[in-house]
Amino acid sequence: MQVYEALVKGLESAGVDTAFGGNGENIASLALALKHSRKIRPIMTRHEQAASFMACGYAMYTDRLGVCFATVGPGAFNLFSGLAVALSDSYPVLAITGYVSLDWRGRGAVNDTSGFNRTPDSQAMFAATTKKSYLLTDVADTCDVLEEAVNLAFEGRPGPVHIHVPQNLTDRGVSVDNYHDVTIDVEPVRPDPREVEVIADVLADALRNGRRIVVLAGFGAIRSHAEAAVLRFVDRFQVPLVTTLDGKGVIAETHPLALGVSSESGHASAWKAFREADVVVAVGNSFNQHATFGLRKDLFDGKVLIQVNIAESEIGKTYVPEHRLVSDARLAIEAITDALEKRVGPVEPAHVVGKDYETRHILPLPGEIHPGQLAQTIGRMLPERGVLLADAGAHLAWLGYYVDLERGQNFRKTGTFGPMAGHVNGAIGVKLAQPDRTVVVGCGDGCYSMAGFELMTAVENDVPVIWVIFNDDEYKIVKLYQLATYGEAGLVDVKNPDFAAYARACGADGYQVRTIEEFEDAFRAALGSGRPTVIDAKITRWALPHYSTSPQGVIHGIWETLEERLRHE
Repeated sequence: MQVYEALVKGLESAGVDTAFGGNGENIASLALALKHSRKIRPIMTRHEQAASFMACGYAMYTDRLGVCFATVGPGAFNLFSGLAVALSDSYPVLAITGYVSLDWRGRGAVNDTSGFNRTPDSQAMFAATTKKSYLLTDVADTCDVLEEAVNLAFEGRPGPVHIHVPQNLTDRGVSVDNYHDVTIDVEPVRPDPREVEVIADVLADALRNGRRIVVLAGFGAIRSHAEAAVLRFVDRFQVPLVTTLDGKGVIAETHPLALGVSSESGHASAWKAFREADVVVAVGNSFNQHATFGLRKDLFDGKVLIQVNIAESEIGKTYVPEHRLVSDARLAIEAITDALEKRVGPVEPAHVVGKDYETRHILPLPGEIHPGQLAQTIGRMLPERGVLLADAGAHLAWLGYYVDLERGQNFRKTGTFGPMAGHVNGAIGVKLAQPDRTVVVGCGDGCYSMAGFELMTAVENDVPVIWVIFNDDEYKIVKLYQLATYGEAGLVDVKNPDFAAYARACGADGYQVRTIEEFEDAFRAALGSGRPTVIDAKITRWALPHYSTSPQGVIHGIWETLEERLRHE
């Protein structure tokens, strides 16, 4: 069989059922191999960047490999943004791209990226955005390379891998004569029992002496399916839980011990619980910028930090913990709970200050829909096991603050790399991976304008994602940053089209709404239609998202900012 036929058959044996990509002459035989596959559904995108985001979405909440592909040169380079997301957000993704014929390197071939004679060095570029990049030079290595790459994608902290396939290996007469299926054999990262015992001693001592413990959960807890383990821990030992934005929903946010999001755009109740904690158990959290109020140096002063992470490199990256545990989050919490059970008897119910509902009352403002009210309505109407995705922008802060997830629902922002349109397209991958779940994207008008043309891909493949556009005709977060930092704003206004009319022109359903009642009707229709739907929601420009640069609260954060500015004037 030909090289791409072997790769497709190997992916089939690894359980892949969907692959996302763009076309090109250099990978023509890959397109044919996918056409004839009876197990893998090819999704051809309008732009390869979307394919990489969709592969991330496919891997987001599953234990399966996301696959994207592109032709040599510009097509391959369009995958970088999605691979960077997979690298920062721990998604197992495989990218397959074409490559110039090995004997043509540096000789003027079209799309040459060999690094010879003033051509881009794609091997170095893919190596910088993946766990490892492979250049296939001998067709006999095809299956071995694929097997190694797939296993590496899942090993330890999951992430992206990449395979270059040179054009000459696709020539007629070049065949893979030693095909074998891909075997995935990856050992989970288990906690060191000795470290578990030490941590259990610390926590038992804290409980006995009335010291306050809080769990801070990140996406790693969700990625490892630790929901039940986290719930058992907080219930058994009456420990309050706060989360990062990406950890939202690890347990139901209506649970009495779930105190909300602890981040710059988080809840006062979560900030209070974190401030007053003597011991912080951080699970699946890398302590990145927004979760740490801008990487504050004093964030853990006076606290005992216990950090659990699947990657050794993430532990102590920003804050040095007193106790560390390199482990899959679920296995770690289960082990700590079991060890602590032997040390601690019944625990009195915790008395905690609940979520700050009084600060969530939304005052009417001039203009159109209040974005906080829009977020509240999405959260209230989101079906069981629904997935809510947010891209980068002010809408992310509104959704993170005003949506309370129930058990089985998920929320995700575009991680540390944070591309604006990552989830506009990634949602299609999420829906194809889990077709029984409702997938809703909350996105800004800027985000949707960058990549909304992939709506045609959703229509062509009958993928019923719902896009809710928070439309205020401006780049809100950029504008707020300009005003706060420089005292003026510029080049942040945009003139948007009628997104609803565009959706209908593409064959999808489209609604333009200007009141919350109109939105409820449109959203209800979208949930019941089973069709790709765009809801263009006109929001007021006057609303400001809940935000603080300090865990002490909004006023304290403003005062710190003023003090810092005065010191530099």
